[in-house]
Amino acid sequence: MDGLVAEAGSALLPALHLPCLPKHFYRAASSHEHKLSFKKSKEVCLSYIQDAILQKQWKRAAEFLTFYIESIEKDYSIEYMGPSEITWRVGTEILCNHSHGSIGEFNSFMEQMKTLGVKRYLKVCLEHAFHLLCNGLIDEAYQNLSLAESWRFGEQTTAQDKEMKLVQAYRGLLDYYSWSKQKNTLLEYEKEGLEDSSVEREMKRCFRKAVMSLKEIIKIPGVWDLFVKSYVDLLEFYGDHHEAREVLSEYAYNSKFPSNPNAHVYFYQFLKRHGASKKSLISALKILHDIVPSHELMIDFNIMLQKSKKRKKRRLGLEVIFAVLDYAGTKENVKAWSCLARQVKQIVISEKHLDWIKEEWNSRKDWWPAFHFSRYSAKRNWQENESLTYEKALVAGVLLGKDCKYFKYVSHQGCKAQVKRFRTLKKFVNRHGPVCLRLSGL
Repeated sequence: MDGLVAEAGSALLPALHLPCLPKHFYRAASSHEHKLSFKKSKEVCLSYIQDAILQKQWKRAAEFLTFYIESIEKDYSIEYMGPSEITWRVGTEILCNHSHGSIGEFNSFMEQMKTLGVKRYLKVCLEHAFHLLCNGLIDEAYQNLSLAESWRFGEQTTAQDKEMKLVQAYRGLLDYYSWSKQKNTLLEYEKEGLEDSSVEREMKRCFRKAVMSLKEIIKIPGVWDLFVKSYVDLLEFYGDHHEAREVLSEYAYNSKFPSNPNAHVYFYQFLKRHGASKKSLISALKILHDIVPSHELMIDFNIMLQKSKKRKKRRLGLEVIFAVLDYAGTKENVKAWSCLARQVKQIVISEKHLDWIKEEWNSRKDWWPAFHFSRYSAKRNWQENESLTYEKALVAGVLLGKDCKYFKYVSHQGCKAQVKRFRTLKKFVNRHGPVCLRLSGL
Protein backbone atom coordinates (compact mmCIF):
# COMPACT_ATOMS: atom_id res chain seq x y z
CA MET A 1 0.00 0.00 0.00
CA ASP A 2 3.04 2.30 0.36
CA GLY A 3 2.83 3.49 -3.25
CA LEU A 4 -0.86 4.25 -2.89
CA VAL A 5 -0.37 6.01 0.44
CA ALA A 6 2.49 8.07 -1.02
CA GLU A 7 0.31 9.04 -3.96
CA ALA A 8 -2.57 9.97 -1.69
CA GLY A 9 -0.28 11.57 0.88
CA SER A 10 1.05 14.03 -1.67
CA ALA A 11 -2.46 15.46 -1.83
CA LEU A 12 -2.16 16.46 1.83
CA LEU A 13 0.76 18.92 1.37
CA PRO A 14 -0.08 22.51 2.43
CA ALA A 15 -0.01 23.77 -1.15
CA LEU A 16 -2.53 21.22 -2.37
CA HIS A 17 -6.03 20.67 -0.99
CA LEU A 18 -8.05 17.50 -1.45
CA PRO A 19 -10.89 17.99 -3.94
CA CYS A 20 -14.11 19.38 -2.51
CA LEU A 21 -13.14 19.22 1.17
CA PRO A 22 -14.48 22.12 3.27
CA LYS A 23 -11.91 24.73 4.33
CA HIS A 24 -12.31 24.02 8.05
CA PHE A 25 -10.61 20.66 7.42
CA TYR A 26 -7.36 22.58 6.92
CA ARG A 27 -7.48 25.77 9.01
CA ALA A 28 -6.06 25.89 12.51
CA ALA A 29 -8.58 25.59 15.32
CA SER A 30 -8.60 26.13 19.07
CA SER A 31 -8.63 23.03 21.28
CA HIS A 32 -12.26 23.63 22.31
CA GLU A 33 -13.37 24.31 18.75
CA HIS A 34 -11.46 21.30 17.52
CA LYS A 35 -13.21 18.97 19.97
CA LEU A 36 -16.61 20.27 18.91
CA SER A 37 -15.99 20.06 15.19
CA PHE A 38 -13.87 16.90 14.99
CA LYS A 39 -16.79 14.50 15.02
CA LYS A 40 -18.68 16.50 12.41
CA SER A 41 -15.58 16.81 10.20
CA LYS A 42 -15.01 13.06 10.42
CA GLU A 43 -18.59 12.36 9.35
CA VAL A 44 -18.32 14.80 6.44
CA CYS A 45 -15.08 13.16 5.31
CA LEU A 46 -16.72 9.73 5.43
CA SER A 47 -19.59 11.02 3.30
CA TYR A 48 -17.01 12.21 0.70
CA ILE A 49 -15.41 8.76 0.75
CA GLN A 50 -18.79 7.10 0.28
CA ASP A 51 -19.66 9.41 -2.59
CA ALA A 52 -16.33 8.71 -4.32
CA ILE A 53 -16.76 4.94 -3.95
CA LEU A 54 -20.33 5.02 -5.29
CA GLN A 55 -19.04 6.93 -8.32
CA LYS A 56 -16.10 4.49 -8.65
CA GLN A 57 -13.62 7.35 -8.26
CA TRP A 58 -11.02 5.16 -6.54
CA LYS A 59 -8.12 7.64 -6.60
CA ARG A 60 -10.29 10.35 -5.04
CA ALA A 61 -11.60 7.87 -2.44
CA ALA A 62 -8.02 6.88 -1.55
CA GLU A 63 -7.09 10.55 -1.01
CA PHE A 64 -10.03 11.12 1.33
CA LEU A 65 -9.34 7.91 3.23
CA THR A 66 -5.69 8.86 3.74
CA PHE A 67 -6.77 12.24 5.07
CA TYR A 68 -9.34 10.56 7.34
CA ILE A 69 -6.79 8.13 8.83
CA GLU A 70 -4.13 10.81 9.32
CA SER A 71 -6.65 13.13 10.98
CA ILE A 72 -7.53 10.45 13.53
CA GLU A 73 -3.89 9.57 14.18
CA LYS A 74 -2.91 13.24 14.70
CA ASP A 75 -5.86 14.08 16.93
CA TYR A 76 -4.44 14.00 20.46
CA SER A 77 -7.67 15.19 22.08
CA ILE A 78 -9.22 11.74 21.78
CA GLU A 79 -8.07 8.36 23.02
CA TYR A 80 -6.47 6.28 20.26
CA MET A 81 -8.81 3.41 19.44
CA GLY A 82 -7.02 1.80 16.49
CA PRO A 83 -8.54 1.54 13.00
CA SER A 84 -12.29 1.20 12.94
CA GLU A 85 -14.13 -1.42 10.91
CA ILE A 86 -14.99 1.41 8.50
CA THR A 87 -11.29 1.96 7.80
CA TRP A 88 -10.77 -1.73 7.14
CA ARG A 89 -13.87 -2.19 4.95
CA VAL A 90 -13.40 1.00 2.96
CA GLY A 91 -9.65 0.50 2.56
CA THR A 92 -10.18 -3.04 1.29
CA GLU A 93 -12.76 -1.90 -1.26
CA ILE A 94 -10.53 0.90 -2.54
CA LEU A 95 -7.43 -1.28 -2.84
CA CYS A 96 -9.34 -3.99 -4.67
CA ASN A 97 -10.46 -1.49 -7.29
CA HIS A 98 -7.69 1.14 -7.48
CA SER A 99 -5.95 1.13 -10.86
CA HIS A 100 -2.51 1.32 -9.19
CA GLY A 101 -3.33 -1.22 -6.49
CA SER A 102 -1.28 -4.40 -6.34
CA ILE A 103 -1.44 -7.65 -4.41
CA GLY A 104 1.64 -6.53 -2.46
CA GLU A 105 -0.03 -3.32 -1.32
CA PHE A 106 -3.19 -5.22 -0.44
CA ASN A 107 -1.21 -7.73 1.64
CA SER A 108 0.58 -4.89 3.43
CA PHE A 109 -2.69 -3.13 4.25
CA MET A 110 -4.32 -6.32 5.53
CA GLU A 111 -1.34 -7.11 7.75
CA GLN A 112 -1.63 -3.63 9.27
CA MET A 113 -5.34 -4.18 9.89
CA LYS A 114 -4.61 -7.53 11.58
CA THR A 115 -1.98 -5.99 13.83
CA LEU A 116 -4.05 -3.00 14.86
CA GLY A 117 -7.53 -4.52 14.99
CA VAL A 118 -7.26 -7.37 17.46
CA LYS A 119 -11.01 -7.88 17.85
CA ARG A 120 -11.40 -8.18 14.10
CA TYR A 121 -8.27 -10.24 13.50
CA LEU A 122 -10.05 -13.41 12.34
CA LYS A 123 -12.50 -11.52 10.09
CA VAL A 124 -9.61 -9.68 8.45
CA CYS A 125 -7.77 -12.99 7.97
CA LEU A 126 -10.80 -14.45 6.22
CA GLU A 127 -11.18 -11.47 3.92
CA HIS A 128 -7.47 -11.57 3.17
CA ALA A 129 -7.73 -15.26 2.29
CA PHE A 130 -10.73 -14.64 -0.01
CA HIS A 131 -8.82 -11.96 -1.88
CA LEU A 132 -5.82 -14.24 -2.32
CA LEU A 133 -8.08 -17.01 -3.63
CA CYS A 134 -9.71 -14.61 -6.08
CA ASN A 135 -6.23 -13.89 -7.41
CA GLY A 136 -5.39 -17.58 -7.74
CA LEU A 137 -2.95 -17.58 -4.81
CA ILE A 138 -4.20 -20.79 -3.20
CA ASP A 139 -1.02 -21.70 -1.31
CA GLU A 140 -0.77 -18.19 0.15
CA ALA A 141 -4.43 -18.30 1.20
CA TYR A 142 -3.89 -21.68 2.87
CA GLN A 143 -0.87 -20.33 4.77
CA ASN A 144 -2.86 -17.28 5.82
CA LEU A 145 -5.69 -19.43 7.21
CA SER A 146 -3.25 -21.79 8.96
CA LEU A 147 -1.61 -18.85 10.73
CA ALA A 148 -5.03 -17.52 11.73
CA GLU A 149 -5.86 -20.90 13.32
CA SER A 150 -2.87 -20.61 15.63
CA TRP A 151 -3.77 -17.05 16.71
CA ARG A 152 -4.70 -16.48 20.35
CA PHE A 153 -5.40 -13.26 22.25
CA GLY A 154 -6.84 -13.21 25.74
CA GLU A 155 -9.99 -15.11 26.57
CA GLN A 156 -11.80 -16.27 23.46
CA THR A 157 -15.37 -14.97 23.11
CA THR A 158 -18.31 -16.93 21.66
CA ALA A 159 -18.17 -14.79 18.52
CA GLN A 160 -14.45 -15.45 18.11
CA ASP A 161 -15.04 -19.17 18.61
CA LYS A 162 -17.48 -19.18 15.68
CA GLU A 163 -15.08 -17.12 13.57
CA MET A 164 -12.29 -19.57 14.37
CA LYS A 165 -14.46 -22.49 13.25
CA LEU A 166 -15.12 -20.59 10.01
CA VAL A 167 -11.39 -20.08 9.47
CA GLN A 168 -10.83 -23.79 10.08
CA ALA A 169 -13.67 -24.66 7.71
CA TYR A 170 -12.22 -22.63 4.86
CA ARG A 171 -8.82 -24.16 5.48
CA GLY A 172 -10.59 -27.54 5.39
CA LEU A 173 -12.17 -26.54 2.08
CA LEU A 174 -8.70 -25.96 0.65
CA ASP A 175 -7.65 -29.39 1.99
CA TYR A 176 -10.66 -30.79 0.13
CA TYR A 177 -9.50 -28.97 -3.01
CA SER A 178 -6.06 -30.60 -2.69
CA TRP A 179 -7.74 -33.98 -2.10
CA SER A 180 -9.83 -33.52 -5.26
CA LYS A 181 -6.74 -32.77 -7.32
CA GLN A 182 -5.02 -35.88 -5.97
CA LYS A 183 -8.16 -37.94 -6.64
CA ASN A 184 -8.22 -36.82 -10.28
CA THR A 185 -4.55 -37.72 -10.61
CA LEU A 186 -5.21 -41.16 -9.12
CA LEU A 187 -8.13 -41.78 -11.50
CA GLU A 188 -5.95 -40.83 -14.46
CA TYR A 189 -3.28 -43.29 -13.29
CA GLU A 190 -5.89 -46.04 -12.93
CA LYS A 191 -7.09 -45.44 -16.49
CA GLU A 192 -3.55 -45.98 -17.69
CA GLY A 193 -3.09 -49.02 -15.49
CA LEU A 194 -0.52 -47.28 -13.26
CA GLU A 195 -0.18 -47.17 -9.48
CA ASP A 196 1.28 -44.51 -7.21
CA SER A 197 1.10 -45.09 -3.46
CA SER A 198 2.37 -41.58 -2.73
CA VAL A 199 -0.78 -40.09 -4.33
CA GLU A 200 -3.01 -42.30 -2.19
CA ARG A 201 -1.08 -41.33 0.95
CA GLU A 202 -1.43 -37.64 0.11
CA MET A 203 -5.15 -38.14 -0.52
CA LYS A 204 -5.59 -39.77 2.89
CA ARG A 205 -3.65 -36.98 4.56
CA CYS A 206 -5.80 -34.28 2.92
CA PHE A 207 -8.94 -36.31 3.68
CA ARG A 208 -8.20 -36.48 7.41
CA LYS A 209 -7.44 -32.76 7.65
CA ALA A 210 -10.48 -31.74 5.61
CA VAL A 211 -12.91 -33.96 7.51
CA MET A 212 -11.70 -32.73 10.90
CA SER A 213 -12.30 -29.10 9.91
CA LEU A 214 -15.48 -29.41 7.88
CA LYS A 215 -17.46 -31.51 10.33
CA GLU A 216 -17.18 -28.82 13.03
CA ILE A 217 -18.70 -25.95 11.08
CA ILE A 218 -21.71 -27.94 9.86
CA LYS A 219 -22.75 -28.66 13.46
CA ILE A 220 -23.50 -24.95 13.92
CA PRO A 221 -26.94 -23.87 12.59
CA GLY A 222 -26.40 -21.94 9.37
CA VAL A 223 -26.22 -22.18 5.58
CA TRP A 224 -23.12 -24.22 4.83
CA ASP A 225 -23.80 -25.59 1.33
CA LEU A 226 -20.22 -25.65 0.09
CA PHE A 227 -18.89 -27.25 3.27
CA VAL A 228 -21.66 -29.85 3.42
CA LYS A 229 -21.22 -30.87 -0.23
CA SER A 230 -17.47 -31.22 0.18
CA TYR A 231 -17.79 -33.21 3.41
CA VAL A 232 -20.35 -35.58 1.89
CA ASP A 233 -18.18 -36.07 -1.21
CA LEU A 234 -15.29 -37.15 1.02
CA LEU A 235 -17.48 -39.56 3.00
CA GLU A 236 -19.05 -41.08 -0.12
CA PHE A 237 -15.70 -41.66 -1.79
CA TYR A 238 -14.54 -43.77 1.15
CA GLY A 239 -17.86 -45.60 1.40
CA ASP A 240 -19.25 -44.03 4.58
CA HIS A 241 -22.76 -43.69 3.13
CA HIS A 242 -24.50 -43.93 6.49
CA GLU A 243 -22.66 -40.92 7.90
CA ALA A 244 -23.19 -38.99 4.65
CA ARG A 245 -26.94 -39.63 4.81
CA GLU A 246 -27.08 -38.58 8.47
CA VAL A 247 -25.27 -35.32 7.70
CA LEU A 248 -27.58 -34.46 4.79
CA SER A 249 -30.72 -35.42 6.70
CA GLU A 250 -29.67 -33.26 9.65
CA TYR A 251 -28.85 -30.35 7.35
CA ALA A 252 -32.24 -30.55 5.64
CA TYR A 253 -34.58 -31.36 8.52
CA ASN A 254 -33.07 -29.97 11.73
CA SER A 255 -35.41 -27.13 12.75
CA LYS A 256 -32.50 -25.21 14.28
CA PHE A 257 -31.06 -24.65 10.80
CA PRO A 258 -32.53 -21.91 8.58
CA SER A 259 -34.87 -23.01 5.80
CA ASN A 260 -32.65 -23.87 2.83
CA PRO A 261 -33.95 -25.35 -0.45
CA ASN A 262 -30.47 -26.54 -1.40
CA ALA A 263 -30.33 -28.77 1.67
CA HIS A 264 -33.36 -30.70 0.35
CA VAL A 265 -31.90 -30.82 -3.16
CA TYR A 266 -28.65 -32.36 -1.84
CA PHE A 267 -30.57 -34.91 0.22
CA TYR A 268 -32.76 -35.88 -2.76
CA GLN A 269 -29.75 -36.20 -5.06
CA PHE A 270 -27.99 -38.41 -2.50
CA LEU A 271 -31.07 -40.65 -2.19
CA LYS A 272 -31.31 -40.93 -5.98
CA ARG A 273 -27.60 -41.77 -6.34
CA HIS A 274 -27.96 -44.60 -3.85
CA GLY A 275 -31.15 -46.13 -5.24
CA ALA A 276 -33.56 -45.07 -2.52
CA SER A 277 -37.21 -46.08 -2.76
CA LYS A 278 -39.67 -44.02 -4.77
CA LYS A 279 -41.49 -43.25 -1.53
CA SER A 280 -38.34 -41.65 -0.06
CA LEU A 281 -37.70 -39.64 -3.23
CA ILE A 282 -41.28 -38.37 -3.37
CA SER A 283 -41.15 -37.44 0.32
CA ALA A 284 -37.95 -35.41 -0.19
CA LEU A 285 -39.35 -33.59 -3.24
CA LYS A 286 -42.68 -32.86 -1.54
CA ILE A 287 -40.88 -30.73 1.06
CA LEU A 288 -38.89 -28.97 -1.67
CA HIS A 289 -42.17 -28.28 -3.50
CA ASP A 290 -43.57 -26.60 -0.38
CA ILE A 291 -40.50 -24.33 -0.19
CA VAL A 292 -39.77 -23.64 -3.88
CA PRO A 293 -42.70 -24.69 -6.10
CA SER A 294 -40.89 -23.46 -9.23
CA HIS A 295 -37.70 -25.50 -8.68
CA GLU A 296 -36.46 -27.37 -11.76
CA LEU A 297 -36.71 -30.69 -9.87
CA MET A 298 -40.48 -30.25 -9.74
CA ILE A 299 -40.64 -31.57 -13.30
CA ASP A 300 -39.05 -34.82 -12.10
CA PHE A 301 -41.47 -34.76 -9.20
CA ASN A 302 -44.44 -34.45 -11.55
CA ILE A 303 -43.21 -37.33 -13.72
CA MET A 304 -42.83 -39.58 -10.66
CA LEU A 305 -46.29 -38.68 -9.39
CA GLN A 306 -47.93 -39.30 -12.79
CA LYS A 307 -46.53 -42.83 -12.84
CA SER A 308 -48.14 -43.60 -9.50
CA LYS A 309 -51.22 -45.82 -9.34
CA LYS A 310 -52.58 -43.79 -6.46
CA ARG A 311 -55.16 -41.16 -7.42
CA LYS A 312 -54.01 -38.82 -4.65
CA LYS A 313 -50.47 -38.69 -6.02
CA ARG A 314 -51.60 -38.10 -9.61
CA ARG A 315 -53.77 -35.25 -8.31
CA LEU A 316 -50.73 -33.80 -6.53
CA GLY A 317 -48.77 -34.13 -9.76
CA LEU A 318 -51.23 -31.86 -11.56
CA GLU A 319 -51.02 -29.31 -8.74
CA VAL A 320 -47.21 -29.42 -8.87
CA ILE A 321 -46.91 -28.81 -12.62
CA PHE A 322 -49.47 -25.98 -12.61
CA ALA A 323 -47.50 -24.34 -9.78
CA VAL A 324 -44.23 -24.64 -11.74
CA LEU A 325 -45.75 -22.64 -14.59
CA ASP A 326 -46.96 -19.86 -12.29
CA TYR A 327 -43.49 -18.30 -12.39
CA ALA A 328 -41.84 -16.15 -15.05
CA GLY A 329 -38.63 -18.19 -14.91
CA THR A 330 -40.44 -21.27 -16.21
CA LYS A 331 -42.82 -19.60 -18.68
CA GLU A 332 -41.04 -21.14 -21.66
CA ASN A 333 -39.88 -24.42 -20.15
CA VAL A 334 -40.75 -27.01 -22.81
CA LYS A 335 -40.52 -29.95 -20.39
CA ALA A 336 -42.94 -28.32 -17.95
CA TRP A 337 -45.49 -27.57 -20.68
CA SER A 338 -45.08 -31.07 -22.08
CA CYS A 339 -45.84 -32.56 -18.64
CA LEU A 340 -48.93 -30.40 -18.22
CA ALA A 341 -50.13 -31.06 -21.79
CA ARG A 342 -49.72 -34.83 -21.34
CA GLN A 343 -51.70 -34.95 -18.11
CA VAL A 344 -54.41 -32.58 -19.31
CA LYS A 345 -54.81 -34.60 -22.52
CA GLN A 346 -55.17 -37.87 -20.57
CA ILE A 347 -57.83 -36.37 -18.30
CA VAL A 348 -59.79 -34.86 -21.21
CA ILE A 349 -59.77 -38.11 -23.20
CA SER A 350 -60.91 -40.18 -20.23
CA GLU A 351 -63.26 -37.44 -18.96
CA LYS A 352 -62.28 -38.56 -15.47
CA HIS A 353 -61.08 -36.08 -12.88
CA LEU A 354 -62.02 -33.01 -14.92
CA ASP A 355 -62.67 -31.39 -11.55
CA TRP A 356 -58.90 -31.55 -10.88
CA ILE A 357 -58.20 -29.33 -13.88
CA LYS A 358 -61.09 -27.03 -13.00
CA GLU A 359 -59.85 -26.58 -9.42
CA GLU A 360 -56.39 -25.57 -10.63
CA TRP A 361 -57.75 -23.39 -13.42
CA ASN A 362 -60.23 -21.47 -11.24
CA SER A 363 -57.43 -19.71 -9.33
CA ARG A 364 -55.58 -18.90 -12.56
CA LYS A 365 -58.22 -18.07 -15.15
CA ASP A 366 -58.03 -14.34 -14.38
CA TRP A 367 -54.30 -13.99 -15.04
CA TRP A 368 -52.91 -16.98 -16.98
CA PRO A 369 -54.49 -15.91 -20.32
CA ALA A 370 -52.51 -12.64 -20.32
CA PHE A 371 -49.47 -14.24 -18.69
CA HIS A 372 -49.17 -17.25 -21.03
CA PHE A 373 -51.70 -17.17 -23.85
CA SER A 374 -51.61 -13.74 -25.49
CA ARG A 375 -51.38 -13.36 -29.27
CA TYR A 376 -47.97 -11.73 -28.79
CA SER A 377 -46.71 -14.82 -26.94
CA ALA A 378 -48.09 -17.04 -29.68
CA LYS A 379 -46.19 -15.12 -32.38
CA ARG A 380 -42.94 -15.12 -30.45
CA ASN A 381 -43.18 -18.78 -29.41
CA TRP A 382 -44.00 -19.84 -32.97
CA GLN A 383 -40.91 -18.06 -34.29
CA GLU A 384 -38.56 -19.35 -31.61
CA ASN A 385 -39.65 -22.84 -30.54
CA GLU A 386 -42.16 -25.02 -32.38
CA SER A 387 -42.19 -27.74 -29.69
CA LEU A 388 -42.97 -25.24 -26.94
CA THR A 389 -45.70 -23.70 -29.07
CA TYR A 390 -47.37 -27.06 -29.68
CA GLU A 391 -47.51 -28.01 -25.98
CA LYS A 392 -48.77 -24.57 -24.93
CA ALA A 393 -51.38 -24.51 -27.68
CA LEU A 394 -52.80 -27.85 -26.54
CA VAL A 395 -53.13 -26.59 -22.97
CA ALA A 396 -54.57 -23.25 -24.14
CA GLY A 397 -57.12 -25.00 -26.35
CA VAL A 398 -58.29 -27.23 -23.50
CA LEU A 399 -58.40 -24.51 -20.84
CA LEU A 400 -59.81 -21.65 -22.96
CA GLY A 401 -61.42 -23.39 -25.93
CA LYS A 402 -60.83 -23.13 -29.67
CA ASP A 403 -61.43 -19.34 -29.68
CA CYS A 404 -58.42 -18.68 -27.46
CA LYS A 405 -56.07 -16.18 -29.18
CA TYR A 406 -53.01 -18.33 -28.59
CA PHE A 407 -54.63 -21.52 -29.88
CA LYS A 408 -56.18 -19.82 -32.92
CA TYR A 409 -52.92 -18.22 -34.03
CA VAL A 410 -50.79 -21.35 -33.51
CA SER A 411 -53.23 -23.80 -35.09
CA HIS A 412 -53.62 -21.50 -38.10
CA GLN A 413 -49.85 -21.13 -38.56
CA GLY A 414 -49.29 -24.84 -38.03
CA CYS A 415 -51.88 -25.85 -40.60
CA LYS A 416 -50.62 -23.21 -43.01
CA ALA A 417 -47.10 -24.65 -42.69
CA GLN A 418 -48.63 -28.13 -43.21
CA VAL A 419 -47.19 -29.49 -39.97
CA LYS A 420 -49.11 -32.68 -39.29
CA ARG A 421 -49.15 -32.54 -35.50
CA PHE A 422 -50.77 -29.09 -35.53
CA ARG A 423 -53.61 -30.39 -37.73
CA THR A 424 -54.02 -33.26 -35.26
CA LEU A 425 -53.99 -30.75 -32.39
CA LYS A 426 -56.78 -28.70 -33.99
CA LYS A 427 -58.90 -31.82 -34.52
CA PHE A 428 -58.34 -32.88 -30.89
CA VAL A 429 -59.56 -29.56 -29.46
CA ASN A 430 -62.54 -29.44 -31.86
CA ARG A 431 -63.48 -33.04 -31.02
CA HIS A 432 -63.39 -32.40 -27.29
CA GLY A 433 -65.00 -28.99 -27.56
CA PRO A 434 -67.79 -29.60 -25.02
CA VAL A 435 -65.28 -30.72 -22.40
CA CYS A 436 -63.10 -27.69 -23.12
CA LEU A 437 -66.09 -25.39 -22.82
CA ARG A 438 -66.98 -26.86 -19.41
CA LEU A 439 -63.44 -26.27 -18.20
CA SER A 440 -63.27 -22.71 -19.49
CA GLY A 441 -66.60 -21.95 -17.81
CA LEU A 442 -68.28 -20.82 -21.02
